[in-house]
Formats: sequence, structure tokens, C-alpha cells
Amino acid sequence: MEPAVFRWAVIGPGSIAHRFAEALPAVPGAVLYAVASRDLGRAKEFAVRYGAPSAVDSYEAIASDPLVDAVYIATPHPMHCDPAILCLEHHKPVLVEKPMSVNAAFERRMVEASRRNRTFLMEAMWSRFLPATRHVRSLLASGRIGEPRLLTADFSYSDDPAASKRNFQPELAGGGLLDVGIYVMALASMVFGPRPVASSSFARIGETGVDEHAAMLLSYPGGGVASLTCGVRALGSGEARLAGTEGRIELKPFWRAEAVKLVTRAGEETTEFPFDGNGFEYEIREVMDCVRQGRLESLDYPLDESIAIMETMDGFRRAWGLVFPME
Repeated sequence: MEPAVFRWAVIGPGSIAHRFAEALPAVPGAVLYAVASRDLGRAKEFAVRYGAPSAVDSYEAIASDPLVDAVYIATPHPMHCDPAILCLEHHKPVLVEKPMSVNAAFERRMVEASRRNRTFLMEAMWSRFLPATRHVRSLLASGRIGEPRLLTADFSYSDDPAASKRNFQPELAGGGLLDVGIYVMALASMVFGPRPVASSSFARIGETGVDEHAAMLLSYPGGGVASLTCGVRALGSGEARLAGTEGRIELKPFWRAEAVKLVTRAGEETTEFPFDGNGFEYEIREVMDCVRQGRLESLDYPLDESIAIMETMDGFRRAWGLVFPME
């Protein structure tokens, strides 16, 4: 029996939206139905490329279309809040690209709209739903590495400020923390919980006015410690290592891992988890499963966790004196 068709709409046909659209064929029943952009030409070009029958220049048209089953919001993160709330007010399930917004205050507005309208909302932390990541969670639950104690994780890349249109612009809430630091923060949250008991951080604020690289040290209930780095002007390893009392887990690159290395006193083993598509298909399946089951949020990445992670990152930026124009 063929799965029921699930019609997706995309708001904001930028680069990340292309990866989303490319993953849809790997999900049974998922189709791209509509695309919205304030630039109608961009919407039409995207729709033609991926076979969507509808292209519009109005977010309101997406929110009010009765054929839309869910909306993926892929605009820059300072522009997530209003279209997400618009869609939620029209009872359209929403997957919003990470970070969900610029700060926790905006995120709380979105979550409140989701709960008030009893409509599904999730931050698109695609790494959380990868088969390799799920395997890590099963290893932790089984006690294979004992008590998790030390996590080190990096997500840093080196970009050219002269060429970038986003990552070095305060007006678009650029910088390493919101762009890729959220990945290491979400990993630490998965391992130790979303609320550290203590934290400290250091960042370089570049001439462009954004955080170019940063290091964060966090302590969690139970004694776990995370040492995290991120940046947009440093070519990092993308590696994560989690050391426990009886072994360790290694992922490289952790944020799109297709293999998990387990090291214990008995030896080493590596398990492969190749993607079905480009990796985005797993978060797409999560949304579709939740919506079909009538859930208002994901059990594997709940909304309160998204807010807690952002609250911690808000604290880092306050310590750095980094405030964006839209705040």
C-alpha cells in the first residue's frame, strides 16, 4: 500500500532549502507542493527545479492553502518568527530551520503560538535524527561507555568575510555561535541534558561585528563536562568525542555522521550508518510521523529543549557584549 501523500511547502528558497528539497524523494509520501518567496522569480525557479506545482510571493498564501500539510521555514534566522507564527495561527505544522530564532524571547513567542493553536512545531536540528545519532543514544542508554563524563566537540569552518553575505552580517545575526555553535550545544544537551549548572565562554568579535570563533565550557548536573568550540574563521575538525567511565564514542564529522566508533576496554568497533539521501530525510520523517500521530512536538527534540539551549547561548552573547540590531 502506497503511503499517503504529504504536501510540503517551503518559505525561503535559499541554499538550505535546496538540501531540504533534495531529501524529499527519500521519504515515502513526501512531495514538494508549494514555494514562497518575496521574490516571485526565485520561487518559480525553485518550484520548476523540484517539481512543485505552486510558486507564490506571499507567505499568507502558503499559510491559508488547504492543501499544505506542513511548512518548512528556511529564511535567515532573524526572519523565522513572524512566518512561523503566521503558519501556526493557520494551524499549519511548522519545521523551522535552526536556530529557531535569534534569541529565546523570539523562540518563546513561536512556542506559545504552537501551544495556543495546538499545532506542531519543531526546530530543524537534523543531526538529532540521524541513524548514527540515534545509535549514540542507544549506546548511552545501554551503559556501554559507563557514565558519560567528558564531551569535546567542534564545528568550525573558515569563510571569507569579503565573500559572505550572511555569516559576517550583524543585521542577519551572523557569527559562529548561532550558525554552527548550536550543533555542539545540541549535542551536549542530548548527552547531559539541556540546562548546565555552570558555564563560561570566550569569543573573538571580529571587525565585522560578529563572533568569528568561540569556546564554551559547561558543567552539568551529575558531573558531566562539555568543552565546545565553534567558528566561521577557523578550519576545525568537526569531531566529537564522548568519554565515559568504561569507554568512549567518537564521531567525525559529528553533525553529519555516517559512522560511530565505540572504544571500550574490550576493543574497538565501528558501525556504519549510510544516509538514504543527504541526511535531511530523517528530520522530515520525524515531522511527518509526529503530525500523522497528532503530536504537537517531537519527543526526541522537544520545544523546551530548544528554548533551554538558546537561553544558554543568550547568556554567552551577553557576556561577550554581542547584541544584534533586531533584538
